Amino acid sequence: MYAPNDPYYAFSGISPEEVVFLQQATAELDEQQKNRFFAVYSTKRKNPQDILLVSLLGFVGFAGIHRFMLGQIGMGLLYFFTAGLCFIGTIVDLVNYKNLANEYNKQMAYESFHIAKMYQ
Repeated sequence: MYAPNDPYYAFSGISPEEVVFLQQATAELDEQQKNRFFAVYSTKRKNPQDILLVSLLGFVGFAGIHRFMLGQIGMGLLYFFTAGLCFIGTIVDLVNYKNLANEYNKQMAYESFHIAKMYQ
């Protein structure tokens, strides 16, 4: 189905769903644009495991750092000043860390696609 030498597998922690999404996102790009896409996307993508580890910091006084990493500054500040919404928000984010990372990565793939298309 997927060959391990595909550029999609160069990312750590990549899920099959993300591979399918990236294949769809890059289907209309030529080879040079795909290379540019992957160069940009690799700098912006967040590994779900990293989000999980940083979320765990919410239990030792650094709540909300994972939200800052995901570009959600307002939620990061809210979590920081409310101790992760009294730890409930932190627990919810620990359960949903893959969804948080996937949503962010889809946004970054969209941005990377447009950057790659700008250069023809």
